[in-house]
Amino acid sequence: MTTEPVIIAADATVAEALARIRMSELPPALAAQVYVCRSPLVTPTGQYLGLVHFQRLLREQPSVLVGGVVDSDIVPLTPHTSLPDVTRHMATYNLVAMPVVDGEQLVGAVTVDDVLDHLLPDDWRERSLHA
Repeated sequence: MTTEPVIIAADATVAEALARIRMSELPPALAAQVYVCRSPLVTPTGQYLGLVHFQRLLREQPSVLVGGVVDSDIVPLTPHTSLPDVTRHMATYNLVAMPVVDGEQLVGAVTVDDVLDHLLPDDWRERSLHA
């Protein structure tokens, strides 16, 4: 899990959200969506409101407020969600990252890279170099 997902306030614009996910140092899985929260906007955040996938951001006008397009139907993970349940949630919602919420606060995000790191053997990187 990363404790540094892209977090934005509900009153931010789509243009602001897109600018945040364009940052070159941001891994693709984390750039796939923004997490909408109340202040403070660092983990652990204020109340978690939902997420907005980048494809939805691309389809909206730049001046639209993110709070108006937030998806609150995706059930977030908890810090105690098991690995099999994490993989089921990601498959159910067809996402490459999932929010992790403790109570009402966003504490981080689990990415597909995190899941693969737990599923593959510890030496998978060395094995692929010698294949």
